[in-house]
Amino acid sequence: MKFYFALLLMGLLTQNFILAKFLGICPFLGVSKKLNTAAGMSAAVIFVMCLATAVCYPINLFLESHDLAYLQTIVFILVIAALVQFLETVMKKYMKPLYRALGIYLPLITTNCAVLGVVILNVDNGYNFPQSMVNSFAAGLGFGLAMILFAGVRGRIENNDIPKFMEGLPITLVAAALVSLSFLGFTGIIEGMGLM
Repeated sequence: MKFYFALLLMGLLTQNFILAKFLGICPFLGVSKKLNTAAGMSAAVIFVMCLATAVCYPINLFLESHDLAYLQTIVFILVIAALVQFLETVMKKYMKPLYRALGIYLPLITTNCAVLGVVILNVDNGYNFPQSMVNSFAAGLGFGLAMILFAGVRGRIENNDIPKFMEGLPITLVAAALVSLSFLGFTGIIEGMGLM
């Protein structure tokens, strides 16, 4: 149980996919302008990460048992693309406002390296199925935490006077760097609590 708690803390804080591993930066910068779109994208990414892990785990076992492990990346990308297409279809039919708000960023989940990264890291770290699922869920929660926190930061930035040369992307990148630095404070938490 301690190991699963450690996986959860690592995914949320110390090994956050956006702020520590720098995976998934495109939706992080593109969709974090408003809290509701950041939360919607986060929920979609959590769903796709968990579903991709659940589908890719047995596929990976099959590939490894038939000496086809070199096909992992391409097969994982195809599975993720199919899952995102499914999610997009469901959202278009049942969640039209969120579908319109996410716009082009929803299909970009297919190429979101955080989704592919979590599946590959589960394989590389040798996690069994429950560990892979917890790690994927924690990584998705960490993705959501970073998105929602940054949406709040960007909302505060919008209400301030920014020098002309810093408006737009420059101030966004500075704010992202500061949010990322704030997560460095959690680096020793896992070892300090004796979880790993």
